[in-house]
Amino acid sequence: MNFNENYIAFMTILRKEIYRFMKIWTQTILPSAITTALYFIIFGNLIGSRIGEFDGIPYINFIVPGLIMMAVITNAYTNVVSSFYFAKFIKNIEEMLVSPISNLVIILGFIAGGVARGLMVGIAVTIVSLFFTNLSIYNIWITIIVIILSTILFSLAGLINGIYAKKFDDVAIVPTFILTPLTFLGGVFYSINVLPPFWQKVSLLNPIIYMVNAFRYGILGISDVSIIGTFIMIILFIVIFFWWSWYLLEKGVGIKT
Repeated sequence: MNFNENYIAFMTILRKEIYRFMKIWTQTILPSAITTALYFIIFGNLIGSRIGEFDGIPYINFIVPGLIMMAVITNAYTNVVSSFYFAKFIKNIEEMLVSPISNLVIILGFIAGGVARGLMVGIAVTIVSLFFTNLSIYNIWITIIVIILSTILFSLAGLINGIYAKKFDDVAIVPTFILTPLTFLGGVFYSINVLPPFWQKVSLLNPIIYMVNAFRYGILGISDVSIIGTFIMIILFIVIFFWWSWYLLEKGVGIKT
């Protein structure tokens, strides 16, 4: 297939993915906005007024980047893992694999769908946050780059989960028992500087700590970790996960019997 044909195939997958989650936006977009509003009411207004400030930042402002990032990465992951598994379940993925479409285009199409949903949810959550606090951007480029790279990374992670999943329960295991705990322990509601030294070191093993803090730096200008180190880590994981996804599709893992 030439470039134009691959581009058409890519856009077809992307349009299908966007249509899929926008058709049921009350299940894919709206819940994150409602959940975030509840977080602002409980943690931002009720508890935040007692906590005061973190690093000179009002607590309600401090949690905004973490809440946005939490919603974005969760939805990017969930979109791809559920979509790819469903494509396996109805045997649609087999039609794609026997077509002239390359595995690279298939991967990029599903990733783009995850990124699209993640960014749409991010916009929705950001709009909700404006009802509770004034939001200003410290560095727009770092903010944009971090959120895009993070959605790509978790879209790839969702794709890998979808490839390995053999039943519907396998789709929910990682988000429930791994992604959610890591997210809540990823500095969304607190700075790791308030933790004892031992737990600070343990927290640095959590990759979401770096993404949340890099995104917080882009919006508020404060971070508990190195921004350059964060970019290196995210890009490295993207390369590893991308190769892993391509290898699994090439071998037909979870698809060929």
